Amino acid sequence: MSWEWFNIIGTIAFAISGAIIAMEEDYDILGVIVLGLATAFGGGIMRNLLLGIPFTQFWNQGTLFTIALVSMLIVFVLPHHYLGLWNKCGMFFDAVGLSAFAIQGALYATQMNYPLSATIVAAVLTGIGGGIIRDVLAGRKPLVFQEEIYAVWAMLAGVAVGLKWATTVGELYTLFSAIIAFRMVSVYKGWKLPRRSLRPVHVRPFDNRM
Repeated sequence: MSWEWFNIIGTIAFAISGAIIAMEEDYDILGVIVLGLATAFGGGIMRNLLLGIPFTQFWNQGTLFTIALVSMLIVFVLPHHYLGLWNKCGMFFDAVGLSAFAIQGALYATQMNYPLSATIVAAVLTGIGGGIIRDVLAGRKPLVFQEEIYAVWAMLAGVAVGLKWATTVGELYTLFSAIIAFRMVSVYKGWKLPRRSLRPVHVRPFDNRM
């Protein structure tokens, strides 16, 4: 099934993302594994709870656990100069994980005959849930709660799948590429959502000196 490939792609991308951030925070190998697994599977757990899927279903993913673990161990032993590439391509891996998991979550919901609203929520939770857990465990402000356009692209994936705009394998991979492209363009163009701060504005007193 198509969504299984998105599951694999998202697992690898988010496992690497979690592992890199864990190493940036100077975690040991256990911390790297825990944060990588939380990033790769946290969104799926949140989605399953939303859709009423028994939590025990989570443990029936032996192959994905192996894929995630191998991905993290490869990253852990890579030389430092290769890890330095993360500064250039880390956002891309995050976009890949976001797109793959958002589509996978939406497909999961539609196959269970949930309405469009649930499909969108499933796409968002699957796409951003792991990233939220990753940032919280790493002591960082979750990206989705900042003004950057992030969750919007997961919502777009949910709408496209829920309204049957993307059903064939080719259409799904086109959607996958489009979500990645939108996310990367929004990063480099600095697109932001509106926000309002309640912090007091400090006005400098008027200087009467000549």
